[in-house]
Amino acid sequence: MLLRTALIKLTTLEPAAGTVMTYIAKKCGICFQPPSIILIYREDNKDKTRQRIMPVRNFSKFSDCGLAAEQLKNNPRHKAYLEGVSLRQLKKLYSLLKGHLGGESLAESLEKFRQEEAIDPEEDMNKLDDKELAKRKSIMDELFEKNRKKKDDPDFIYDIEVEFPQDEQLESCGWDMESGEEI
Repeated sequence: MLLRTALIKLTTLEPAAGTVMTYIAKKCGICFQPPSIILIYREDNKDKTRQRIMPVRNFSKFSDCGLAAEQLKNNPRHKAYLEGVSLRQLKKLYSLLKGHLGGESLAESLEKFRQEEAIDPEEDMNKLDDKELAKRKSIMDELFEKNRKKKDDPDFIYDIEVEFPQDEQLESCGWDMESGEEI
């Protein structure tokens, strides 16, 4: 039997001020046989790297990935270890497992997840329901934080001034054109 494991490198998260983080998550992945979440972590005060295997129980191809991820993250046995792992990361691992249980390959499951998490700039978000809108907003917030330049970054420049070319004809919009009617 082939043992397939998918490990995903975590982005570095800094703990909030005043909180003590005893475990630093390095990688988090999924093992399909037996179904389990694998966390590679380091204790805060030691240099030894450890591995924690968290079995996935009562999960099928019909299960809700978000709910399963929340339950695992809030589980008292695993809560301290998963503090540095985002809920989105756990949802992704559960969706990979769900795809595997449904007969999809790892590549197909990853592509399906990417399509669900992609933001279409042409999509009218005014027509989305509250749940889908919140999902899109959290994706955009995470993407913003990932791409944001911080003061500590080596390529950070404080006051960037950019001049845009004025050669082209400016496009006018219908809403900003003056109309003959006065309000």
